[in-house]
Amino acid sequence: MSSSWCRGAENRNRRPKRLKPTPAVRVVTPQQKHFRAWLVAHGLPEPIAEYQFHPTRKWRFDHCWPPSMIALEVEGGVYGGKALNGRRYKGAHSSISGMLRDLEKYNQAAVCGWRVLRVTPDKLFTQGTVDMLVDVLSCPRAE
Repeated sequence: MSSSWCRGAENRNRRPKRLKPTPAVRVVTPQQKHFRAWLVAHGLPEPIAEYQFHPTRKWRFDHCWPPSMIALEVEGGVYGGKALNGRRYKGAHSSISGMLRDLEKYNQAAVCGWRVLRVTPDKLFTQGTVDMLVDVLSCPRAE
């Protein structure tokens, strides 16, 4: 009698598969392109979208400025299944396990020296976000 939890036990002594290296930059969505252009129009440097920041995990930042080690994460999961712009939102980040994964990601980003700013989708294209990014990008990094 076999259980689903022990499937693959017979392969434990086999050599693990080599993972293909993933590119540092992933395909950019139209909204990310629009946001980048919007930031540049407001005098900010162009961010890199979907940047893989961790050396071994596949974690990516929504937007970041690697030379300054500053990242901007858009937290859509805060709506937790509620209507957003007339549609129901159900994302991976709105569950408890998704939130715990995000906490692990943000803590590891801090360990790696990143400063992570977080905004909700409705605050992304606001002057407040521009002001926050201007402040953090002009603030020298503490040694």
